[in-house]
Amino acid sequence: MAITVMDLTVRYKELLAVDSISFSVAQGEIFGIIGPNGAGKTSTIECLEGLRKATSGEIRVLGIDPTQRRELYQHIGVQLQEASYPPSIKVEELCQLFSSFYSKPLAYQGLLDRFELGDKKRARIEDLSGGQRQKVSIILALLGDPQILFLDELTTGLDPQSRKDMWQMIKSLRQEGKTIFMTTHYMEEAEYLCDRVCMMVEGKIAALGSVEDLVAQMGTGQTITFTTLDDVNELEQVPGVSRVEVNENSVQVIGHGQNFLKDLVVWLTNNQVNFDNLTSKKSNLEDVFLKFTGARMEELQ
Repeated sequence: MAITVMDLTVRYKELLAVDSISFSVAQGEIFGIIGPNGAGKTSTIECLEGLRKATSGEIRVLGIDPTQRRELYQHIGVQLQEASYPPSIKVEELCQLFSSFYSKPLAYQGLLDRFELGDKKRARIEDLSGGQRQKVSIILALLGDPQILFLDELTTGLDPQSRKDMWQMIKSLRQEGKTIFMTTHYMEEAEYLCDRVCMMVEGKIAALGSVEDLVAQMGTGQTITFTTLDDVNELEQVPGVSRVEVNENSVQVIGHGQNFLKDLVVWLTNNQVNFDNLTSKKSNLEDVFLKFTGARMEELQ
């Protein structure tokens, strides 16, 4: 395993930020911790990075105790949630500074070109866009050619297009064999990127597994809603239907199956049910989060 965590607890005086959590991360996977602000995500990742001392528990990153930071940082790269650089420093100067930390750093010009910043190396940090500054943070984390890359809320504050560009870059790094450990509060981001996700709420793990496994645990795969004034009491006869909820003229049908939507529409047609406003939605991480926590992510922010 690239990372193992056993009974990690982090306490700040009276505040229990991380409450005895355990998990492991395999070599070459993208592992994400998702949860609202204050869930314990950053405290957890900072303990793995050796930036924060755990109150109790055991952590190993590539077999190394993170408190051995000099040894640890020869094998990992870190992008901090709030990195602060002198505003007037140039990109090239930052790359040179961080390269000096390693005995055999990667050539930063190649990384700048790869991240489409080759023409920005003499630009000052303060003149870069938010997305460009995030790219610089990743480049600095990659200079030591790390086995594990830690990303803490990488795309917070980025516009949708910049966020998706960043996702593609992260995917390409995984394809090169790097292990990526990330935190995020964007469900869509976790669904797109992560091989496995760990849902944290109030310092505890609410759920852990692949997106597919977590969705499958819900026992539902698709939610179909429509409006009608006709009788739909026999809807549960449709193959795959697990639950029907009727609220005045609005009907919600929850079920699963490859032809679930088709079978439902055929039943409605054959039974001469007049319906309108039909929509179909597959279960996703947001639904899983709601099931395990009783609230949606935005309600807990």
